[in-house]
Amino acid sequence: MKVKRVLSLAAAALPAALLASCVSIGAGGDPPEQLITLTARTTAPAGATSQGTVDSAIFVFEPEVEDRLDVNRVPVQIDPSSVAYLQNAFYVDHPSRLFQGLLAETLRVSTGRLVIAGADPGLPNRTRLYGRLVEMGYDVPSMSVTVTYDAVRVDPEGNINAQRFSHSVPGIAADSIYVAPALNDAANEVAASVAQWMGGFQG
Repeated sequence: MKVKRVLSLAAAALPAALLASCVSIGAGGDPPEQLITLTARTTAPAGATSQGTVDSAIFVFEPEVEDRLDVNRVPVQIDPSSVAYLQNAFYVDHPSRLFQGLLAETLRVSTGRLVIAGADPGLPNRTRLYGRLVEMGYDVPSMSVTVTYDAVRVDPEGNINAQRFSHSVPGIAADSIYVAPALNDAANEVAASVAQWMGGFQG
């Protein structure tokens, strides 16, 4: 009976031990061998120019995030109530700023309009894209990477449109070698969907 209990405890501890080799709770440890960034699939070529006025430009603002995404770490959802961070995996910048840059570049290429990513210039007559980065991390139960973004478009007349965009890449091992490209793919899919959505509005 005692042997059976020991074996049961060992079997229950095995998934946690395997996961512990891939995630960490704190930010300690050796420096990462590589840093994670987001790169747009299609970028404007060197020498490309955009022209327009403030009235016709699209202003892309850094999305809001909750605390677990307000760090240069990749969050790992272990279960509905537990979050850790992917071990030895760090973003080159905060996820919100990386996604802002990716979204701005995708909009710039897909719409051909003047796109400005940065601070609010305080001018009322412009198209603004606000948002909230709900998710950009790894989920253990589904072994998937997900990026979710709540977009809020405000036009020069003050009309507001909002929509949630999300994309998941399944079958990903909890290792930065696999998670990093999956995050980039998911973020690009979301950015492309947002650009298509923005292109459906007049002006």
